[in-house]
Amino acid sequence: MIFERIAPEQHDTLDGVPEPSETARLVGHHQAASMLVAAYRAGKLPHALILAGPVGIGKATLAFHLAHHLLRHPAFERAPETIAQPDPASSLFRQIATGAHPSVLHLTRPANDKTKSFKTVVTVDEIRKVSRFLSMTSHDGSYRIVIVDPADDMNTNAANALLKNLEEPPARTLFILIVHAPGSLLPTIRSRCQMVRLTPLGDEELMTVLQGIEPPPPEEPAARAALAERAGGSARNAILLTQYG
Repeated sequence: MIFERIAPEQHDTLDGVPEPSETARLVGHHQAASMLVAAYRAGKLPHALILAGPVGIGKATLAFHLAHHLLRHPAFERAPETIAQPDPASSLFRQIATGAHPSVLHLTRPANDKTKSFKTVVTVDEIRKVSRFLSMTSHDGSYRIVIVDPADDMNTNAANALLKNLEEPPARTLFILIVHAPGSLLPTIRSRCQMVRLTPLGDEELMTVLQGIEPPPPEEPAARAALAERAGGSARNAILLTQYG
């Protein structure tokens, strides 16, 4: 089956691999997802989260699944106890995946038109989009969700601009910062967010991710174990090792 991308290309896009925003299945991190969903059901979801962990373990995928859950179930008291499973055929899924949903703002490294590549940082101009985004009234009273991916890549001006937004966010606003190394963030940003530490994926979880990508993982148990060990719990590493060795 040929994968057809609908999400915008990013600085770390891999050929033939869905972006987190268009990944319909969440592999791993069920405890973290359950904790966040329970907080939402209780009306106690914090206004800012840091999803922290190594590169390539599914932090951004969890962020987009949480965004989907909040928008699919805007009445928190009637939301289900488990995180909603996105339907790739639904308009909600496609809007979030393509970056067209008016209640989701995904900030990452912008394109560099001069070099036809991507900038090396999340710039202050990207973060300035937050104020404009939050000034708009939600069309249905639902959450407005800002995902910064990864927040490690913000330069100093961008980090200071984000801090101002975090200080007094409007009601029903959720910031999700994707972070590989929490120590890289300003202490004042960390203090305004709830930290959720995500762990590397297990061997079988890595193989589950690889099942939907070409080429598939090796069939021999010894080869699968060696691949998982080299990947170190990172689905991204496992994909790169499978594709390029």
